[in-house]
Amino acid sequence: MAIEIEDKFDVPVDYEIPELTGLPGITEMVGPKTHRLVALYFDTPDLRLAARGITLRRRRGGTDPGWHLKLPKAKGVRQEITHPLTRSVKIVPPELADLVLAYTRGAPLGPIAELDTRRAVTQLVNAAGVRLVEIADDRVKGTVLGAEPHVERWREVEAELIEGDEKLLRKTGKRLTKAGAAPADSASKLSRLLNAAAPVPGPPHAETVPGPPHAETVPGSAGELVMGYLSAQAGALLSQDPRVRRAEEDAVHQMRVASRRLRSALKSFRRVVEGSERLQEELRWLGQVLGEARDLEVVRERFAGRLDGLDVALIVGPVRARLSSDLLDAEHEAYDRIREVLGGERYFALLDVLDDLVGTPPLTKAAGKPAGTLDALAAKSWRRVTRAYDRAQAVADPAEREPAMHDVRKAAKRARYTAEALGMNKLAKRAESVQEALGTHLDGVVAQGRLAAEAETARQSGEDTFTYGVLTGLERAAAERAFEEFPRVWAETAEAVGKLL
Repeated sequence: MAIEIEDKFDVPVDYEIPELTGLPGITEMVGPKTHRLVALYFDTPDLRLAARGITLRRRRGGTDPGWHLKLPKAKGVRQEITHPLTRSVKIVPPELADLVLAYTRGAPLGPIAELDTRRAVTQLVNAAGVRLVEIADDRVKGTVLGAEPHVERWREVEAELIEGDEKLLRKTGKRLTKAGAAPADSASKLSRLLNAAAPVPGPPHAETVPGPPHAETVPGSAGELVMGYLSAQAGALLSQDPRVRRAEEDAVHQMRVASRRLRSALKSFRRVVEGSERLQEELRWLGQVLGEARDLEVVRERFAGRLDGLDVALIVGPVRARLSSDLLDAEHEAYDRIREVLGGERYFALLDVLDDLVGTPPLTKAAGKPAGTLDALAAKSWRRVTRAYDRAQAVADPAEREPAMHDVRKAAKRARYTAEALGMNKLAKRAESVQEALGTHLDGVVAQGRLAAEAETARQSGEDTFTYGVLTGLERAAAERAFEEFPRVWAETAEAVGKLL
């Protein structure tokens, strides 16, 4: 896996690569070295990958033959995942096919196009001989496969960042354009080829959300604001899907946050977007599926940190191995369950509903009002936090008050997401401080329960459980300290929010 950062340029047939030495840090141009690259591209019959800017290919020739999956991350930045060449030419390796399931939704993948490229590579190196930028001068023959193949020929230049910084890439691009290159109209060779043959259909939801007959997402309207936020969060959820399948760092957390933000926004803005109750339930279900692995991930890292901070004399028996291996095994099992869910029809149906929501939003008449009319929802959302806090304080029994305080945390989280959607960042930060303070207490309580279970397993195996008691004491102290400090956090937050609303 690698992050690919490059700029693409359209150039005339007689274009000449200019002299690029003299750019910051560049002392020599090495090359050009020529290659022949033959790539077979795969997609669904209705081009679902191409519509999302995703490419999946089997390429022979050059310095990196193999299967390449490229997922867009930002403009000019793509995540590239590679797999060795397989014997089969027309069957995508399951490991890569699984990574695009959220986009194909189970539709079959097959060859759609072939690109035959004559590439001349020039490397821009520094005084130490380190490659900073690579210039690829490509003469391309592209063929759209089918009953009547369509052929296109063109020339283009790519400048890819290897070891330098993005400022150097920008300066390289300026030098290339000064010599007659122009920023490419297409993000990839495949998209250029397909659009030349026939316009590629857009993704199920477009960046510009069309308004239904009874309401329009006009600039500055409540509908535009809400749908812009929902579209961004739906995109965030979808973009994390391949990363979750690979169990990449923080991916499951980011995907769960996106699902929570979507659910919270649909609740908060139900007078703008109607009929989303079923989708809210499905987003709740998805969050629960993702939550198990995330919680295990957090507690495993938490215990590792606790043990690192202990005097070695307090660590008795194989406690470190148990708190690492047992939790890691459970985490792997949780990821297996996640992958099973992410390959299922219920998840695909959820994604289809999200596409429909963003593509043809069920907006109400309130969507046509100015976006500023939604600001009152932030105050309403905060009042919900205050009411939850007052109810919790009215509970005399500390044991019964604890779940009531958890309701305060949930209300604060929703208030935070509502404020974020409205661009009220100061209010969002204040709500987050309440959420985090109560979260610290909750994390300590959950950790104590996990330690009790692990200690019992150790006891049954005849192991010394002394260290589990030490860790439990630390977690109890941390939880109690957070609980005791919360009234101060609440008072400061309530005062600050009073000035904001």
